[in-house]
Amino acid sequence: MGNKLIDGIALTIAIIGAVNWGLIGFFDFNLVAAIFGSMTWLSRIIYALVGVCGLYLVCFYMRLGNATSEA
Repeated sequence: MGNKLIDGIALTIAIIGAVNWGLIGFFDFNLVAAIFGSMTWLSRIIYALVGVCGLYLVCFYMRLGNATSEA
């Protein structure tokens, strides 16, 4: 049960990060910087969390691949 919660949180944060990158790419608008300021300590924490969640999701995909190959 605990892994599902962590997986959901990581996916949510990664999706937020992906939307932010989409806004930067399409409209040159950084939502995190607009809300929290450009490279403030809070925005740096948010960027770090998105990065950590991205790395965690690499492990998530490996677990997902192992679960489907065992079934």
